[in-house]
Amino acid sequence: MTFLIPLVTLPFLVYGLKEDRSEFKCIYLITNMAFFWVTECIPLYVTSLFPVIFMPLFGILSSEIACSLYFTDTLVLFIGGLILALAIEYSNLHQRIALGTILLVGCSPRRLHFGLILVTAFLSMWISNSATAAMMCPIVKAILTELDKQKIFTIYKTQEEEPVEEGEKPHPSTISMSFYFGVAYAASIGGCGTLIGTGTNLTFKGIYETRFPDAKEKIDFPIFMAYAIPLAVIVNLMLLYLSLQLTHMGLFRGKSKIGQEVKQAAQNKEVLRKIIREHYDELGKWTCHEIQVAVVFTIMVLLLVFAKPGFMKGWMEALNLKGVGSSAVIFLAVAILFALPTQYTFLKYCCGSAPFTGRTIDACLSWVFIQNNMPWGLAFLIGGGFVLAEGSKVSGLAKMLGESMKFVALLPSSLAVGMTIILGIACTAFSSNVAVCNILTPVFCEMALAIKIHPLLLTLPPTLGMSFAYHLPVSTPPNAIACGYAGIKSKYLAMAGILPSLWGVIILWINALTWGFVVFPGTKEFPKWAEDA
Repeated sequence: MTFLIPLVTLPFLVYGLKEDRSEFKCIYLITNMAFFWVTECIPLYVTSLFPVIFMPLFGILSSEIACSLYFTDTLVLFIGGLILALAIEYSNLHQRIALGTILLVGCSPRRLHFGLILVTAFLSMWISNSATAAMMCPIVKAILTELDKQKIFTIYKTQEEEPVEEGEKPHPSTISMSFYFGVAYAASIGGCGTLIGTGTNLTFKGIYETRFPDAKEKIDFPIFMAYAIPLAVIVNLMLLYLSLQLTHMGLFRGKSKIGQEVKQAAQNKEVLRKIIREHYDELGKWTCHEIQVAVVFTIMVLLLVFAKPGFMKGWMEALNLKGVGSSAVIFLAVAILFALPTQYTFLKYCCGSAPFTGRTIDACLSWVFIQNNMPWGLAFLIGGGFVLAEGSKVSGLAKMLGESMKFVALLPSSLAVGMTIILGIACTAFSSNVAVCNILTPVFCEMALAIKIHPLLLTLPPTLGMSFAYHLPVSTPPNAIACGYAGIKSKYLAMAGILPSLWGVIILWINALTWGFVVFPGTKEFPKWAEDA
């Protein structure tokens, strides 16, 4: 595959070199990278470095420009978000938030399911969706194991229901799968709520701002939250919960076998509460480490939200710091966490006399922990997309593809928006959502210019949709993590994702054509700045 794909697509390169057509050289590179990303015949992140080699060789971009796009403000923002996620994990704050929320919401099976979905979505807004899913799956497993010990409900299928090979662990039951699917899907949905929640959001921001530097509608942290949270996150989570309750927990089917199991388990909710309480009590009292991380994180969120809130004068404008971006705020929080100690026992020696102990005190964030747990390759994946987007623009490829889609102008703009959302979700079902965002977003940008629709209207909704691929483990990292951790077969994931995917398309379409016009009123018509873009 590594040699076959470049040979099959070689005519693009030959024609580009012969006729000196940069757009065909670029399409040769993008086609090969797209196939390599989908098939993963070589590592995903190695493919993402191809533009560093081939953009200068093909005379499309200089090495200086290509390399600089791998460390833009947007990418620094993404890296900072990942480091903060690791800071929360390092302090164990995520477990306290998760278990505390579940105790607050309630411990009957249905309330427990809702609580897990709620806390997963909230954490995923600030931590990468893959990290959130990886944190929550062990919590789900621990709860289900205790429920099995107490004989509250069946957590595994029988050999007759789902045969497994000798030595393999039994397959999770329908009710158990609802918990794992709830966590996986909620992690994807929650990640849509903020710019740092998932890689596709920042990939979109970087590509959009590179292509349209003069755009009046800026993709700032609070504006993005205002656009995504009400419908794309909150309403979507409600419908996700309802869907899984209908399909996996016997909602409105009280006489079914599953409905009876859930009803019986609800009568033992005090046992469930006791189990959750025991896990919460094992964490002990709030540590100084957890408190400091929580305080720094809260202050950082407030600074991001009120930098340019839109409804009032932000602190950046008040202090005349218009050049300060979100990345500076996030890395300020990171630097503070590296400086703060996990405890302050050393203070008792300040007023004392020698001898003093030679004990070292850990900081709230450890570089060794970051080095060992940081998914550095994601930065290459996103950066590679930024270089492809710039190369597509400079070579004329993006314009050529956009012009070829002028037939969409015959459709109403609402149908064009729906088409891009469906295309985004469908393509993400078979490949990494960040890779798909890198490929499709530049095309949607040029298509918007060709058919005279505001570019934001054709790019932001499908970007969010690229996180709503629920059918296969490869579609999003949370899907793969949940299925791999629990040993769930793909056929069950594919079936479970039907209703949530349908809701996702409908919600994003409604959001774009209603609430989106409130948040971005300028998107109702084709802007003047786009005419010369």
